[in-house]
Amino acid sequence: MQKPFVLIAGAGPTGLALALWLTRLGARVRIVDKTAEPGTTSRALAVQARTLELYRQLGIAGGLVGGGIRIAGVNLWVKGKQAARLPLGRIGEGMSPYPFALVFPQDAHERLLVECLEAAGLAVERRTELVRVERSGHEVSATLRRPDGSEETCEPAYLAGCDGAASFVREALGIGFPGGTYEGLFYVADVEASGPVADDELHVDFDDADFLLVFPLRGQRRLRLVGFVRAAPGRNVLDKAGREPDELTFADVSDRAIRHLQLEDIEVHWFSTYHVHHRVAHRFRDGRVFLLGDAAHIHSPVGGQGMNTGIGDAVNLAWKLAAALQDRAAERLLDSYEPERIAFAERLVATTDRAFTVVTRQGWLARLVRTRVVPAVLPVLFRLPAARKFIFRTVSQLGVNYRDSMLSVGAAGRVRGGDRLPWVRIDPATDNFAPLAAIAWQVHVYGEAQGRVADACRALGLPLRQFSWGTEMQRAGLRRGALYLVRPDGYVALADPEADPLRLRRYVEERGGAAVLRGARRRPEPAGQLE
Repeated sequence: MQKPFVLIAGAGPTGLALALWLTRLGARVRIVDKTAEPGTTSRALAVQARTLELYRQLGIAGGLVGGGIRIAGVNLWVKGKQAARLPLGRIGEGMSPYPFALVFPQDAHERLLVECLEAAGLAVERRTELVRVERSGHEVSATLRRPDGSEETCEPAYLAGCDGAASFVREALGIGFPGGTYEGLFYVADVEASGPVADDELHVDFDDADFLLVFPLRGQRRLRLVGFVRAAPGRNVLDKAGREPDELTFADVSDRAIRHLQLEDIEVHWFSTYHVHHRVAHRFRDGRVFLLGDAAHIHSPVGGQGMNTGIGDAVNLAWKLAAALQDRAAERLLDSYEPERIAFAERLVATTDRAFTVVTRQGWLARLVRTRVVPAVLPVLFRLPAARKFIFRTVSQLGVNYRDSMLSVGAAGRVRGGDRLPWVRIDPATDNFAPLAAIAWQVHVYGEAQGRVADACRALGLPLRQFSWGTEMQRAGLRRGALYLVRPDGYVALADPEADPLRLRRYVEERGGAAVLRGARRRPEPAGQLE
């Protein structure tokens, strides 16, 4: 009899991350995708610090950092002149082992994840399409169309819909996807070009009518352009020659913003137009079927949040699915996925909506805010340590928390149940995140742990990680001698200032028993030292 397995529909970053985490946790996985090969265009670019921290648990963060570009600054341009520069550098110093903004294109990102999966013995089943989903009671069956046109029906223990904004899984379940579409047409282009903005920094042009973002890519003179499709005055570019948006070329794009940024010798390698949507699915779970990534939520590209949010979905769900598959958790553990992730998705859509509106809205007041207020105010904010810390926590997703989750209890210091475990450097080569490579429940104590705590951890099969107290721990918000029960994904489940062993036992008993907390049956490769 074959082991139960998870079927993943969609091999973008979300599906690949889910497959990789499940595989490392010893779960059986099939991952299918209807495309013949991974993406070859860069699409999403930003990899946030929280994503790198999660990848470090698998030992793969170094591949992204080494292959990416650290953005040293953001330059704001108005009417052809540089109006301000916002230094990024190590903006998150002391908050994360990855205190910088990183650009690592999605095509390279997907190739890295595919290689890691293949090294673990799992290959994406290409040109294989999910064509039917049926549910009967508590069971689910899925019909796959193979490359030769034949069909196969399988019965996964769980089905994960990672199949994008036009998700077949979501449609098959009849789950609503409310929201809307912003006005206007946008373009994205990968180019080679020369000029002052080809300098490995991010450049933003706030014109009265146009808007253009310039991202650096690996390779000499390689850039990513993101902007509005605009016609010359008095003409509608969408009506030009009766063509549809997908028939437009780079030549149809207004060159005002491009001239403002002094781009020259432009050679276009890829160009596409798109509309920007903002939607969140009514629910992220239907029985044994789950929605993740763009299948569950889409929003504006402001802040580079989309791909990272999908990867966060994958990690949140992976350890819970693995525990359920391996009979280490009751089904109710899976009930925590939707409330934890849908709450963040809804906040994210609302936040990016406000930012996107500021960037794109027309009218004299909106133009005044973009061209005068933003270039004047942002540099002042960036000089304030508290503002820089807030901006980094928000954009990097370090501030994502699950405080309202059924799994989150207590508070100790400034850390509450549901918060990401604060990062603390122990010495130049190690930190308190190193034990998270186990991808298992564990107890952290900063300072001396009571003898009864050690006894309780042994009885429950929980690793106890003790760290000598230091002032940097207090600065991070940790409390000396408190007990922090940490989930496999690095979030604090229980924060107990008294380090009461009875409270730890009670937490375990109320949430499924010790078997839930014993970790995966297969341990992953160690994450190693700081990168």
